[in-house]
Amino acid sequence: MLSFASDYTEGAHPKLLQHLMERNLVTLPGYGLDEDTEAARAKICAACGRDDLQICFLTGGTQTNRIAVSSMLRSYEGVVCADTGHIAVHESGAIEHSGHKVLALPGAEGKLAAETLAQYMETWLADETQEHMVRPGMVYISHPTEYGTLYTKAELTALHDACRKYGLPLYMDGARLGYGLMSPASDMTLRDICELTDLFYIGGTKVGALCGEALVFTRGNMPPHFMAIIKQQGALLAKTRVVSQQFDALFTDGLYWDISRHAIDMAMQLKAMFTAKGYPLFIDSPTNQQFFILTPQQLSRLKQDVVFSVWQPLPDGRTAVRFVTSWATTAQQLAALKRLL
Repeated sequence: MLSFASDYTEGAHPKLLQHLMERNLVTLPGYGLDEDTEAARAKICAACGRDDLQICFLTGGTQTNRIAVSSMLRSYEGVVCADTGHIAVHESGAIEHSGHKVLALPGAEGKLAAETLAQYMETWLADETQEHMVRPGMVYISHPTEYGTLYTKAELTALHDACRKYGLPLYMDGARLGYGLMSPASDMTLRDICELTDLFYIGGTKVGALCGEALVFTRGNMPPHFMAIIKQQGALLAKTRVVSQQFDALFTDGLYWDISRHAIDMAMQLKAMFTAKGYPLFIDSPTNQQFFILTPQQLSRLKQDVVFSVWQPLPDGRTAVRFVTSWATTAQQLAALKRLL
């Protein structure tokens, strides 16, 4: 079977495994207090063009989102996001389980607009019963979005400005951040994201790592005693090195960007194959997630030989599906898929 189900279905890029083996028998302290974790932090800071970032390493995206959001909110506050946001749809209520409501607003192609946020906040502030309501305490976005779409620098700047106006920290879920930044459609850099968000994470799990995400606080705003917060939620790794050593490798010699460029190149070739065969796009994504519309016959036929995600049924009986490329996608796999189309 060919698999285009996701970008974490293979293990890890060989260079990460090599680095883990090279450091395997080195004795290091635990809990992120080791020299390898400091080296990874320094390399991420260098890539961001900053030396004042606060960075910690966690194992997965849902875990990172829950810890980031819950640590920034007071008990009576909730987090604002687009109605298609990962925390609202595909995290099994992890945020709500932490005691905070997800305040989902209408989005467009997975994105939350500054105007939508401003209208919501003005309505909330004008409500005389606001003391009986969940208070908006921060804003969550993802880049790329769940639909593979990207915020432009202008859109992110507008959101940043709206968040400043209403006193809301802006948090970016970067599970696929490398693919977003390496897309030809992107007009942003990692440095821009540092300037326009209060915290974000750099995804490793979906960009070549066995596991792991790097959570970055950009304004000296990491909550006090953050290690204790992580430990209370069962997320503090004694062997933090397992994650940080992978990020050390990812941010050596541009590997993170090379992995991301490769996946984008494969995705653009895959898109061209589908469109050349007359398959309609469900959404025109510029990243490694590609969405197409299949008839029932096409869906049934392709599922015999290819693994991909069924995204949503459409009113006319057709189905939107998702194909995802990664560091491990090969030209041979694309050729085999082309023959099946």
